Amino acid sequence: MPYISVLIGRPVVDVDCVPVGNLEDVIAAARGDMTHPQILAVVVRAGKQEMIVPMDQVAVLLAPSIPLSRRRVEISPYTVSDQDMYLARDVLDKQIIDTDGVRVVRVNDLEFARVNNNYYLANVDIGRLGLLRRLWPGLADWMERRSGKPQPGGTISWDHVELLQGDQPMRLKVPGDKISELHPADLAEIISDLARPESDKLLGTLDVSMVADTLEEVEPDFQARLLETMPDEKVADVLEEMAPDEAADLLAEFSQDRSKELLNLMEREDAEDVRKLLTYPIDTAGGLMNTEFFSVPSTLSAGETIETLRRTASEAETIYYIYVTETNGKMVGVISLRELVMADPATPIRDFMHKRLVAVTLDDSQEDIAQAVSKYNLLAVPVVDNEGRIQGIVTADDALDKIIPTAWKKKLPRLYH
Repeated sequence: MPYISVLIGRPVVDVDCVPVGNLEDVIAAARGDMTHPQILAVVVRAGKQEMIVPMDQVAVLLAPSIPLSRRRVEISPYTVSDQDMYLARDVLDKQIIDTDGVRVVRVNDLEFARVNNNYYLANVDIGRLGLLRRLWPGLADWMERRSGKPQPGGTISWDHVELLQGDQPMRLKVPGDKISELHPADLAEIISDLARPESDKLLGTLDVSMVADTLEEVEPDFQARLLETMPDEKVADVLEEMAPDEAADLLAEFSQDRSKELLNLMEREDAEDVRKLLTYPIDTAGGLMNTEFFSVPSTLSAGETIETLRRTASEAETIYYIYVTETNGKMVGVISLRELVMADPATPIRDFMHKRLVAVTLDDSQEDIAQAVSKYNLLAVPVVDNEGRIQGIVTADDALDKIIPTAWKKKLPRLYH
């Protein structure tokens, strides 16, 4: 199969073998519905003059001298659309996202495939052979001939690739379906591997919910750097999608003026939750807690609790624990989700809730919270005020955030989501 590195620079002649110029680039369709873009034209340059020749006027693409099927004066130039891409200019040597291997890689070469009389962009070469093919023409072929077998390469099928929109006016499918299917942790890793301009462009194409989920997988200082150039209106929307404790941590990384402006742009209820958290030191239970939790009055039955859970618990950080409260908000018990599901629907929750409570106060330190989580093997611990009223919960990952290295914490299963 031909590679673009092999074709670039080759002489192009017309049907009478009159020199036309040298092949400079190859144009392919960048339309999102094409798994493997079709090659539509070649760019031929002679000095300062450029000619774009449609593929139906190219007699043979893979030849020492590429012949055209017409005389030069008879060539009908190809008109480039805004949904076409120049492969050498816009793809070669650029960063792309390998959505199969979940990584950021650089394009060293591009491989074409011929189907009937048409050529298509088949694979991306990211390996050393792609570099060798460009730096020392013929060396890669010599290595394969000498060894008698194909050399291990690093090729990716084009249907596992997502391009990042560059400076050229291309309408690429960014982010494509393949990007939207990635886990936020994988997308966060990809963004952290990108150069700043590319990460900004990729973030700018994501919807606010996906941005929020992705940012929650990285540390607050890196979150703030990623959002430096994003418009305040969109940042406020992202903050609304984030858990209140995560939003508070992020706002703490901004200047006081920008934090105030962002809070003013947020929905009132979301902003109030975050403002409440910002009043506590960041390393205390009050500063670490999430105000999105699920609690029910002690007068309900198991069946009524399940119905309430279905109606109202969609925004809770975790529903593995159901906190039981009196009318004054004081916490009097806790039930695991398993216990609730297994109970007879008619049984009052007072009859099987745990009355011996494990909780921390608003001023307790992160070390105190981590000890409670570890000692009692909890996924989350409730935070209560001086009157025993529940104010929020601290999840296990937030409790352990500064107790164990971040790299280890990221490997822990997030069972409480």
